[in-house]
Amino acid sequence: MKKTVLIIVGLVLLIGIAGFFQFAPGIAERSMNQIDGEPLIEVSDEAKALHATLTIVDLHSDTLLWNRNLLDRADRGHMDLPRLAEGNVALQVFSSVTKTPKGQNYDANDADSDNITTLVIAQLQPTRTWTSLLERSLWHAEKLDRAIADSNGELVKVAYADHIDGLLRYQSGKDPKPVGALLSVEGLQNLEGDIYNLDKLRSAGFRMASLTHFFDTDLAGSMHGIEKGGLTEKGRAVVRRMEELGMVVDIAHCSHACVADILSMSRRPVVSSHGGVQATCDVNRNLTDQEIRGVAKTGGVIGIGYWDGAVCGTSPRDTARAMKHVRDLVGIEHVALGSDYDGAVTVRFDTSQLVQVTQALMDEGFTEDEIRAAMGENALRVLREDLEPLRMSVDSVPVP
Repeated sequence: MKKTVLIIVGLVLLIGIAGFFQFAPGIAERSMNQIDGEPLIEVSDEAKALHATLTIVDLHSDTLLWNRNLLDRADRGHMDLPRLAEGNVALQVFSSVTKTPKGQNYDANDADSDNITTLVIAQLQPTRTWTSLLERSLWHAEKLDRAIADSNGELVKVAYADHIDGLLRYQSGKDPKPVGALLSVEGLQNLEGDIYNLDKLRSAGFRMASLTHFFDTDLAGSMHGIEKGGLTEKGRAVVRRMEELGMVVDIAHCSHACVADILSMSRRPVVSSHGGVQATCDVNRNLTDQEIRGVAKTGGVIGIGYWDGAVCGTSPRDTARAMKHVRDLVGIEHVALGSDYDGAVTVRFDTSQLVQVTQALMDEGFTEDEIRAAMGENALRVLREDLEPLRMSVDSVPVP
């Protein structure tokens, strides 16, 4: 009898453990990547027609963090390939998140804890990713590469300046259009103290990175860290190396001192991949007018998000107002999109409904040319300037 009870208890435990690994990651994502369900704005036929002709670029999403197939339509989260196609997205930047602090907040976080380790283990990722932040990013690159290989040409990797024009040619006349994919890093804590790991990331396909995420690193202070300092000497060396390697420098999540240091030394266009502006949403992570002018001076762009912490609301009108402020302050050529989809944010619309932003911009008085620029053409210009050429003719760019 005792043996039978032990067997039953063991089976129950095994079932419980199996259930945890099967369901817990999905439950976690549903709780963090939400759509608020509030009414959408009415979209005109004119906006729909214009939206269908746009070349749309989103500078930031965290979709690779989650355990689902990018190629399949999901019943959770904000983004997957079918929804990207429905939203008419031409190029999506996929970020690698490797570490976030427990009790994460916008004001002050130390680097002593990590939420992502639990998620990594629960998702049964390779054991090499359980303890190494670098390996987590390399795993994300592998995930994207597998999705591209299995997509029948519907998802196309972008890693060089020439790839952009190759992608646009490949998209011409196709319905749905293939979607370009570019890899980014959210916080270079994944260098694990070794600047030469930057070369490993580049070899894996990463072409954009921010120096910090939600805590200070040995490179720079985070807007959400404890010290909130500027660039360290190692941080300055990393910025220089990124420029040499054709990697876009992203100031998202940097402290104000870090932003100032990057802007003062940059020799290429800088981006703020996802966030907002303090003029329309006075949150510490958002850019001041002085910082907006600094980004514009480098020739860079500012990706405006869709969640409350970026634009103080979830309506597309909140996003449009922030974009309008950047346009009015420094010119339309510095406005871009940065959704932060699947980044533990609550939004009003997912990527399939990006026509909401087009309509909101029309309602704010943006011209057709301004909308084309803000929704993607500006971001493409910066990527062409920052990424290295493939060192072969555009006609030789390998696309499916």
